[in-house]
Amino acid sequence: MHRHTGIVGLLLAILGGFVPGAGPAVADCPGARVTPLAELRAGRVTEDRHVTIEGVVTGVFTGADRLGGFFLQDGDTPPVGLFVYAPALEGREPKPGDRVQIAGRFARFHDRPQVSRITDLNVCAHEGLPRPVDLRLPQDAARLADLQDIKVRLDQTLTVTGNAELGRYGSLRLAADGRLFRSGQGTVQHRDSNMARQMVLDDGSYRANPQPIPYLDADGTRRVGDQIEGLTGILTHAFDAHRIHPTRIPVFRSANPRPSPPAAPNGALRLATLNMENYFLTLGSRGASSRAELRRQRQKLTAAVRGIDADVISLTEVENRGRALDDLVATLNRGLPIRQRYRAVANPDAGTDPIRNALLYRPARVTLLGTDADLDPVHNRAPLLAWFRPAGGGDPFGVVAVHFKAKVGCPSEGDIDRGQGCWNELRTAQSRQLLDWLDRVRRDGAPVLIAGDINAYAAEDPVVTLLAAGKRDLTAPHLSPPDRYTYVFRGEAGQLDYLLAGPALAGQVSRAGIWHINADEPRFLGFSGRTPAAGPWRSSDHDPVWAEIAN
Repeated sequence: MHRHTGIVGLLLAILGGFVPGAGPAVADCPGARVTPLAELRAGRVTEDRHVTIEGVVTGVFTGADRLGGFFLQDGDTPPVGLFVYAPALEGREPKPGDRVQIAGRFARFHDRPQVSRITDLNVCAHEGLPRPVDLRLPQDAARLADLQDIKVRLDQTLTVTGNAELGRYGSLRLAADGRLFRSGQGTVQHRDSNMARQMVLDDGSYRANPQPIPYLDADGTRRVGDQIEGLTGILTHAFDAHRIHPTRIPVFRSANPRPSPPAAPNGALRLATLNMENYFLTLGSRGASSRAELRRQRQKLTAAVRGIDADVISLTEVENRGRALDDLVATLNRGLPIRQRYRAVANPDAGTDPIRNALLYRPARVTLLGTDADLDPVHNRAPLLAWFRPAGGGDPFGVVAVHFKAKVGCPSEGDIDRGQGCWNELRTAQSRQLLDWLDRVRRDGAPVLIAGDINAYAAEDPVVTLLAAGKRDLTAPHLSPPDRYTYVFRGEAGQLDYLLAGPALAGQVSRAGIWHINADEPRFLGFSGRTPAAGPWRSSDHDPVWAEIAN
């Protein structure tokens, strides 16, 4: 092997081992002492040691905005892979299928073995790419560890189960056997099986804010629920996740297209609930940080509420100042015919929390009979109750807007996370208090709809407490279990938002559903995202829930 010495050798080592503009030498592999890749992966070579390695290039990801190197693979039974960090090779890198011999320094980067500081690289021959190792999910961690830095092919259908990091890091969570659901949703899935079923599709880079954002469809989105088949790439482990850097462009199938708004009610009364994701006029607080963001948020929420087309709608996460709700109502009503315009229910006591519950109704469709609020200190946001009668006559009914304690801001002791998120005991107490209060204020036995964000999944104690008291989930008879979700957290879907009522009101429901306009959409399409979407898409982080009762 040709060796570089003296000041020239030092300069070439700093530059990555090559004169600028020069490519790797093409020749038979020199007869140097080659360290098997398996020895490097097994930790039998000390760090910062000069080594010579040999293998076939399986994936090239050079460039400042990519991984800055390429992957080598050697051996067949079993194959062994390794990453070569060579950022100075951009434009002069070897090609996939080249057999190369490389001299450089062995090191570990974030506990991952690699060779860097290249001093020599020879292309010995072009052998062609090795056949990818067939891999199927679910898979145990030990098998995945054996295949690190190896070219693999997942010959199965994988479903996008999370897109929260698509705009930030260009990655998607994929899962075998359909999307993932929270264990508290009442499915047979649990955390261990969910972990074994998933993999991250990365983009050949760990840089933030990729431009352009990869993997988008013609609408500029990539929804949870979309699918991909025959994924081929390099398997790695980084940032606490197994990842695939594709060596072939992934081909997606739009298995979860954007849904149309619910069809017009056709005479029935439509009731709904929507978490507004902090609609604040006060800039830089919880919601919009600029006038432009507020304008986008207002437009997106207006499109969402108009699309739901409800006669009474419960809203959560509205700034606890009257002018925020007034502003929303004025925007909603602008351009609407009188019969479709809204009015806000006056809140007798909204408390001191930064956000409040709210109720909007259409005076042309229902008559407001009275209001009340549950001021028990167990509630962070006082439930707001309003009594209505259909405008054309009929029996009165109540709607109570609720928003229970969130699973955040966890204490170090006491009401900690014991499997249902922290503050589960408080949320369960809020359920019990709500039931007791509704029994006391009920008007002549009139039915009451509980509408809002309970911050608990369907099989968790707060919801179970309400169901045990005779309440029914109005969407359950109308949706299959895989469609009953309003929120996606860390790639797992579940229902946090509900319309719950006793048998009398539940028996009058003719149609019900969840309009999946938010939870399945990437964050960057929101009002504060890099490329906000027009219309209702990602107007919030929760999906709206709706139901129709006979009028």
